[in-house]
Amino acid sequence: MLLAAAAGLAGVALGGVSDEEAERLGRDLTPLGAERAGAAGIPEWSGGLSSPAVAGFPDYRPGEHLKDPYESEQPLFVISAANVDAYAAQLSAAHQALLRAYPDYRMPVYPSHRSAAAPEEVYRATRRNATTAHLVGAGEGIGGAFGGIPFPIPGSGLEVLWNHLARFRGAGVALATGQAAVNDLGVFTLVRFREEFYFPYYQPAMTPATFDNILYYFMQTAVVPARLNGEVLLVQQTLDQAREPRRAWVYVPGQRRVRRAPQGTYLSAELSGSNLRSADQFDMYSGSPAPYEWTLVGKRALYVPYNAYRLQSAALSYGDLLRAHHINPEYARYELHRVWVVDGVRRPGAHAPYSRRTLYVDEDSWQILIVDCYDDGGELYRVQEGHAISYYQVPALWTDLELVMDVKTGAYLATGLQSQEPRPTDFALRRLPADYEPNRLEWLGER
Repeated sequence: MLLAAAAGLAGVALGGVSDEEAERLGRDLTPLGAERAGAAGIPEWSGGLSSPAVAGFPDYRPGEHLKDPYESEQPLFVISAANVDAYAAQLSAAHQALLRAYPDYRMPVYPSHRSAAAPEEVYRATRRNATTAHLVGAGEGIGGAFGGIPFPIPGSGLEVLWNHLARFRGAGVALATGQAAVNDLGVFTLVRFREEFYFPYYQPAMTPATFDNILYYFMQTAVVPARLNGEVLLVQQTLDQAREPRRAWVYVPGQRRVRRAPQGTYLSAELSGSNLRSADQFDMYSGSPAPYEWTLVGKRALYVPYNAYRLQSAALSYGDLLRAHHINPEYARYELHRVWVVDGVRRPGAHAPYSRRTLYVDEDSWQILIVDCYDDGGELYRVQEGHAISYYQVPALWTDLELVMDVKTGAYLATGLQSQEPRPTDFALRRLPADYEPNRLEWLGER
């Protein structure tokens, strides 16, 4: 059921909201712009998991794997092929298709917890951005925003998308991850990476005049298998893509040279996940908004992957998790949350892998949680899921597993696997922009 609707808002907004509207942040709206009040099955937001102590783990030490604050909870009910019609109003088109396609697919639904939180400085910057942020050009970039959510009270689909692109995920993050391309028989190959994200947009020492139009730097180094060891991808993601598109470089040890990569490329077909996803599906959506006409449909209460702490447990093996057609539903967790619905239709003549994308964006964090992807014939082609947790030591809500499932072939790609990796996500990374220049790739690949 639509909780709110906005028609005719696909165009570009001229600027932020009024001071009077912005005063709602922290009152009837949360500091990031969600509805503070609860609804049937959805609790009131009361601050989220803002620290380890609030999460129930005051003895947490940096470097430890996160414990699950909701470990003792049991599912309220389970949605399956047998009862999908009864819950259709709270299910995305993608989940309805998966439930009908696979008799063993199911969605265990747990009590809802609005665990998303962010630091106070992000809340303050979001309040400032609310009146100053604006879309640039035809919406390919944003200006007047820094250090927080740009459009906490959005008026268009483009503004909601930019809130996802610029959402808070820490200032500097290092992690070890696994990626598995799983075929329709459940057989998979594993690639392991070292990854770094460095966000000038969220660095305390930066200012809008000094962060040089870079939203974030991303560095990905292949570790396993041995034949791929040392391949490095560097991405410089720009904030105003009208001014300059994002830039990417790759280093392949066997070639011993750094080369400029086409926009948003991967290191190789194998590293991209056996062609099971497009480059802009990284991080649920990370490409330019330009190829699509984005419409803000409204807001819905939907069953979405949330508080998926079990996926990080060191006791979980990838063999137990990764099954044919989908992950083992025993380890998944779904909750009822309000999400913004944004529909993107490919512009005539634009080069984009899907004719249409429907994004479901968490109101509390601006993290995309589900994407319905349609082929050129208008049929559902692929399904994206972002299984999110609140990293309460930061605090920040982010995915710890992302899936791209091909509903036509039964194959899927799982990225962000962490349960069997050697170290948990480290949000204390200290870097400088100079560390992410292309001339450093060869050295990094041979370390």
